[in-house]
Amino acid sequence: MAEPLLKIDLSEDGIATLTMSRPGKRNAMSDKLLAEIDAFFSNPPESVRAVVLTGTEGHYCSGLDLAEHEQRDAEGTMRHSRGWHAIMDKIQFGGLPVVSAMFGAVIGGGLELATATHVRIAEPSCIFQLPEGRRGIFVGGGASVRVGRILGADRMIEMMLTGRKYGAEEGKTLGLAHYVVGEGEALAMAQDLARKIADNAPLSNYVMIQAIARIEDMSKTDGFFTESLCAALTQTSPHAVEGLQAFLQKRDPSFT
Repeated sequence: MAEPLLKIDLSEDGIATLTMSRPGKRNAMSDKLLAEIDAFFSNPPESVRAVVLTGTEGHYCSGLDLAEHEQRDAEGTMRHSRGWHAIMDKIQFGGLPVVSAMFGAVIGGGLELATATHVRIAEPSCIFQLPEGRRGIFVGGGASVRVGRILGADRMIEMMLTGRKYGAEEGKTLGLAHYVVGEGEALAMAQDLARKIADNAPLSNYVMIQAIARIEDMSKTDGFFTESLCAALTQTSPHAVEGLQAFLQKRDPSFT
């Protein structure tokens, strides 16, 4: 059997570390790798409470593997793009917090993948780029929405027109990364943050993942109402009772 392109390591404390592994390909995204990512997020093990997503051989993900690109007609291209959207939505809205440990290429589809995750850590070697405009194509994995919201339309247009590359510090300033760490330090920090996030109340983690990005799409009035619903749901839960008691008793909460 062929080696899996997504290596999965499950720790005893509920952290799943997913490592994209396409040696010699800068972890470029193939349909098989995308299918393996889809399979995990479609049915994650019940014990998993947070996920770390990373790459190998000095790269996170260099985007669509053009060497394996299949020429499709307009309908086939649209269906393929919508398949990407569905998988990225599973990552963003599946309910599991996902932390990206990034280094090297975070390009094209790799940037689309990273921006579907909730926390992004960059090493100094990171290169953020959307080169599609230089290749005569357009993004198809969600960048116009996810990256566009982070950068704003004006800056994203310039990035795509010119093929401009951003480094780690620039990416942090723009919001493409939340943290910048030293070389070789991203994975350890990602796993540490994942453990801290996993110690939160599962319900509040789930509600934050589900609600906040959707509230951004709403009018202010609808957003305020949705916020109140989320507050009512979480603040009347057993988790909230435990959190308050732990605070008053000056101890760490124990959420189950």
